[in-house]
Amino acid sequence: MSDRPSVSVVIPTRDRPDLLRETLASIRGQDYPGELRCLVVFDRSEPDPSLASGDPLRPVEVLRNERTPGAAGARNTGLLAASTDLVGFCDDTDLFLEGKVSAQVAVLEEEPRTEVVCCGLRLFGPGIDEIDRRVPRPVVTREELLRGHKPQLHPSALLLRRSTGLLFDEEIPGSYGEDYEFLLRAAERAPIRQIPLHGLGLRWHRESYFSVLENAALISQAVRWLLGRYDFPRSGYAHWGGKIAFAEAVRGRRGPALRWIGRTMRARPLDARALLALAVVAGVPATFVMRSLNRIGRGI
Repeated sequence: MSDRPSVSVVIPTRDRPDLLRETLASIRGQDYPGELRCLVVFDRSEPDPSLASGDPLRPVEVLRNERTPGAAGARNTGLLAASTDLVGFCDDTDLFLEGKVSAQVAVLEEEPRTEVVCCGLRLFGPGIDEIDRRVPRPVVTREELLRGHKPQLHPSALLLRRSTGLLFDEEIPGSYGEDYEFLLRAAERAPIRQIPLHGLGLRWHRESYFSVLENAALISQAVRWLLGRYDFPRSGYAHWGGKIAFAEAVRGRRGPALRWIGRTMRARPLDARALLALAVVAGVPATFVMRSLNRIGRGI
């Protein structure tokens, strides 16, 4: 048995059996010499016991989310079930790329004050070329996070010490933005460490449970919750206010959309999200806007 630290990877899943198996294979195929345990948490779907494995180095446990339905409850189910010192996450649409776990564990071993490590992302999926999302700096502070969401800090790219005791907030409406809010609390303890390795394959797909075209009302509600909880600087307020503006424009709520466009632009003139929301209010189809963004691996 290897003397390297054991690692658990929490995989929340719902109704994606084929993609889930690809995710599992990518994690179990890592070159990490220590135990790499997968905790598959079925959220609002029936668990598949055939996935379980007693392999001593690559065990798989199958769990049911008995907590709040959604990503936050599912991730917490896995976090609370984990018995290892280190815990990571991977959505059932994403893939671990070569060297991810080994590189992140090495950082945590070498830097005892570091609690959370993130890696670079490689976007892939139908309709887009592979895009490497660069890691701009080695650490991200809470102050930087408050200035706006950092898309490279994806939950599937994280590895953390379980001793932090942090859980995801299950009160956030629909678990939208629960990973960002989790990182705000984590960064209050210690800066988030970033490594340049592109260790996560992030699948760009149209089946996201948080598609603004299908969940605009939920997104608007969740972002309002976030704005009511934290004191954001102007740039951070504009980042999230622009999301509300676009969501309300998608809903066809002209008045609220224009009000949030105004609030956003007062915080940050010519904010891109506010301008896109204004275009939708003016009659540009939201589907056209989202298709154009998706082709370059971007979202609202």
